[in-house]
Amino acid sequence: MKTITILGSTGSIGTQTLQVVRHYAEDFDIFALVAGTNVDRMAEQIELFRPKLVVMKDAEHAEALENRIQERSVDAITEILYGMDGYLAAVTAPEVELVVAAMVGMIGLRPVLTAIEHGKDIALANKETLVCAGHLIMKAAREHKVRLLPVDSEHSAIFQCLQDVPGGPFVDGRPVEYGGHAGGTGASVRGGASVESPIETIFLTASGGPFRRATKEELESVTVEQALAHPNWSMGAKITTDSATMINKGLEIIEATWLFDVPVEKIHVLVQPKSIIHSMVGFRDGAVLAQLGTPDMRVPIQYALMYPERRELDDKRLDFEELANITFEKPNTDVLRGIPIATESARIGGSMPTVMNAANEYAVEKFLQKRLPFLQIYGMIEYAMEQHTVCEEPSLTDILEAEAWTYRILDERLEQ
Repeated sequence: MKTITILGSTGSIGTQTLQVVRHYAEDFDIFALVAGTNVDRMAEQIELFRPKLVVMKDAEHAEALENRIQERSVDAITEILYGMDGYLAAVTAPEVELVVAAMVGMIGLRPVLTAIEHGKDIALANKETLVCAGHLIMKAAREHKVRLLPVDSEHSAIFQCLQDVPGGPFVDGRPVEYGGHAGGTGASVRGGASVESPIETIFLTASGGPFRRATKEELESVTVEQALAHPNWSMGAKITTDSATMINKGLEIIEATWLFDVPVEKIHVLVQPKSIIHSMVGFRDGAVLAQLGTPDMRVPIQYALMYPERRELDDKRLDFEELANITFEKPNTDVLRGIPIATESARIGGSMPTVMNAANEYAVEKFLQKRLPFLQIYGMIEYAMEQHTVCEEPSLTDILEAEAWTYRILDERLEQ
């Protein structure tokens, strides 16, 4: 049995992770479930999975959960904690082997870094962790020799394409030291020997979201309901909005630079509207490998949980005879400006990706509250980036301070 903690168990990735766990119940033991404020769903998960520890966002929701368990007459011996101390307890317990990092936003950064420092393997679905602290996360993963298993469908696809590739950025799921991220030689260091990277190009695919052909004029009146109507994927509100602005793809570019140790210039986004090809890797000999499948997040989740095994999954299979064609488009970056904004933050580096990401989190929250127009998500991000003085080598403290600073100046901006 593999003992796991799930950060973000009540969200989209967390609930689908538990679907896989329930199907292969003999293979997994749930040590801890961590969530924010969804008391009802957490009570259901306690009843089904009987974790030893449950953590909620704050004392109010922890108390509400205790009351809900009593109301439901759940016969479970489960400790309930709250806040960051609880998050850290959930990832550092000696029996935990794998942490599924599915919390949305910067709140997941410290628990993930702490889990790595305690030698826990990570199934990573939290983009913000690498966007804001990739230099810290990858360094710690190499030092503590943990497996870093991507769960995002695109990064899982790239990871799968790179399995058993000589000179690739992973050995047995563990990242090796490269020189390519900052525009260096792209050579990995393994046991003192330098191995040139075989990666020429990473093709990061995107569905294009609900507005891939929209004009700027059409986006001026976009509603929350329209932004959340994703054509292919079932995701949470924040990530679905990020997909609509294409910021999601910009975050994934930054994530890929760290995971696969390539510069931004080697990553190309292609819109593949049917979400059949999840991503591709082009190699220096001209070969291109692609990972294909139906748009079902359980596939990359199960691969990360079971790595390197592949188990049966009751998912719909691709029917290539019915699939008339697979088409590609260039992303509409003139209107959906998420990609150029995010890549510019990556080129500047230091603390700028943290500010970009924090400003996006802030602006998306206000949009979902119907306090900010859709197109002003971009405006708020650009304003924060323009006001920021970059810290070149940010520590964890610097990153958290940059996030707090971003929220403060955008609060002031919104009130003007």
